[in-house]
Amino acid sequence: MIEDTHVSLAHGNGGRLMRALIEEVFARHLADPALDTGADAVPVALPAGEIVVTTDGFTVQPLSFPGGDIGALAVHGTVNDLAVAGARPLYLTLAALIEEGLEIARLERIVASLAGAARAAGVRVVAGDTKVLPRGQGGGIYLALTGIGVRPPGCGLGLGRIETGDALLVSGPVGDHGIAVMLAREEFGLSGDVVSDAASVLPLTAAIAVLPGLRFMRDPTRGGLATVAHEIARGAGRAVELDEAAIPVRGTTRAVCDMLGYDPLYLASEGRVVAVAAPTAAAAILAAWRALPEGEGAAIIGAIGAAAPADAPVLLRTRIGGARTLPELESDPLPRIC
Repeated sequence: MIEDTHVSLAHGNGGRLMRALIEEVFARHLADPALDTGADAVPVALPAGEIVVTTDGFTVQPLSFPGGDIGALAVHGTVNDLAVAGARPLYLTLAALIEEGLEIARLERIVASLAGAARAAGVRVVAGDTKVLPRGQGGGIYLALTGIGVRPPGCGLGLGRIETGDALLVSGPVGDHGIAVMLAREEFGLSGDVVSDAASVLPLTAAIAVLPGLRFMRDPTRGGLATVAHEIARGAGRAVELDEAAIPVRGTTRAVCDMLGYDPLYLASEGRVVAVAAPTAAAAILAAWRALPEGEGAAIIGAIGAAAPADAPVLLRTRIGGARTLPELESDPLPRIC
């Protein structure tokens, strides 16, 4: 049993303390028979289909925030990248970079949260690695995950399928995660009831993956909705026109943004899906999403235009009837939020 109360450099030296940390914290909570802590690599079984792989790193301050923590966030972020690619997530690998001095009780809570999120998403953590960084170099804990999934052969999703006239949809209000993390830092003396939207988007993607006319899906994490719009414009070679009045933003999130000068269109969402679909399919996708608790705030928020001008590929139609260009994100308004 672990007798220490805080992580020390000795917990990363490969000896007895490291073995105890892995077995009593990570393996105990993850509790998967495929997770062999004594092996350098493990075999996994994959069903027929196209194998899809993703890798992501996660840093957030504070480590816990209203609606989640870095453990669940890491699973959701990795699973969601597979889900919006049309895949069924199956396996995860986990690398934990822990800062010397982190409370072991806090580490346990993070790992338990991570394990719970994995079970809820139906994925298995089958391999991992643990490193301990010297005090002051690790931000508490960093997590890096690789996800493996399978999708049907010939899955027809991609930026290259987007056409002029297609509809742009989002599965719910944007910007909640970014504001929830910012308020949790208490840097501005503000408090509020904004809760992160961090969650698995598997119910959302599964509900529409079989619908004809779906062209593309993406989760609007770092850089938010505006950044996804620029990725679409750049990848499809077409302009993106957003309708400001149609974009769902919670009143509390908008109020904080107005007070502090943030634009919710550039803030991360960790449980939302942006989709592009043929105009004939948009209503069916919207209905499928709104039938789910995760998609009750879904909306059609814009359309794909003709060839994108290099200086203004993303245009926002404002509430007052005008239009303005949405520039591509350059600075980071809220560092270390995912």
